[in-house]
Amino acid sequence: MQGKVIVVTGALGALGKVVAETARARGARVAGIDYTPSQAPATPERIEIGGVDLSDAAQAKTAIEAAAKHFGKLDALINIAGGFAFETVGDGDTATWQRMHALNVLTALNTSRAALPYLAASKAGRIVNIGAMGALQAGSGMGPYAASKAGVHRLTEALANEWKGKVTINAVLPSIIDTSANRADMPKADFSKWVTPQELAEVILFLASDAASGVTGALIPVGGRV
Repeated sequence: MQGKVIVVTGALGALGKVVAETARARGARVAGIDYTPSQAPATPERIEIGGVDLSDAAQAKTAIEAAAKHFGKLDALINIAGGFAFETVGDGDTATWQRMHALNVLTALNTSRAALPYLAASKAGRIVNIGAMGALQAGSGMGPYAASKAGVHRLTEALANEWKGKVTINAVLPSIIDTSANRADMPKADFSKWVTPQELAEVILFLASDAASGVTGALIPVGGRV
């Protein structure tokens, strides 16, 4: 990671914070983009761009351009921004499906489109998306979320083929992530079976590294203890 410039979306969330902190600890310079406003001062090693709705293509483009201007280049984009909703198909609302599509698919699409010209100019351009193991076979109540994450899977595969030889594009597919929010929602679960943010960060940053130059179009499940 030494000397790399990495953009992390959803950088103020439970997973995004760990990925950004781990990348910086390994010598990367990090641009964090998030919907939550941020007042953190920019430094030569980091910049936080808050208050950005990445489901809006124009806002995503502006944020990516700001990151590229600050650092002078981009080497990797890690698309963590997203959302979750549990709702059955029969009792649910179409608006939930639209919201999941916007939060999970459009955020990744818009940032990828904006970043790809910069990443292609890097000698080792990388995109890592966050899919979901739950999108491989959707259970009851998982329809809107699983459908949107399946869209992320197909987006990953399509972009990997379109940009083969220029940028590697992969996705990690977590099981349940061990966060305080998930523990509060599922207090009776066996947390030891969940994947930790740090475990995910290790796989994500491997895919963003020079060592993963031969991997593209892969959908990698992480957290098979469930």
